[in-house]
Amino acid sequence: MTKHIVKKQWMTLSGISTRTTNAKEMGSNGRLPQLWENYFQRSIGAQAEVVDPHLIYALYTDYESDATGAYTVLIGHELNNNGVQADTDLDRAVVPESTYMVFTTRKGPGFEVVAEAWGGIWEYFSHSQEEERSYTGDFEIYDSQNLDPSNTVVKIYIAIK
Repeated sequence: MTKHIVKKQWMTLSGISTRTTNAKEMGSNGRLPQLWENYFQRSIGAQAEVVDPHLIYALYTDYESDATGAYTVLIGHELNNNGVQADTDLDRAVVPESTYMVFTTRKGPGFEVVAEAWGGIWEYFSHSQEEERSYTGDFEIYDSQNLDPSNTVVKIYIAIK
């Protein structure tokens, strides 16, 4: 897994969401697999207001505390600058401007490389003397133009102080 630091402007995302914890997701009652299934059953990227519809975001936001607390996951797409969405059935979240440490997974099965990367991220920040997570909004980016579930590369953006 590689990493680098970038600064990103704020953005508005629109999609579907759920509230969960890492403990729930490690058990058999995880909500994220169903959220992804629901995402793929809908045509969320087809909204006219979506910027780069081939880019799928999985946003982790509204952290209760840190990696051990509850958080909201929104799977969807970036909206254009005015942040208006036609489908009011969808959830919306503003991701604040921030500095991010970007982790890029190895190529492999999607759920495997993402789980592996998050394990590495938690390990990295538990020992980091330089960077500290801000828990203001972290996200994964998937490129659906090259989305091969068995051969995926994902970028994970972690907001840092």
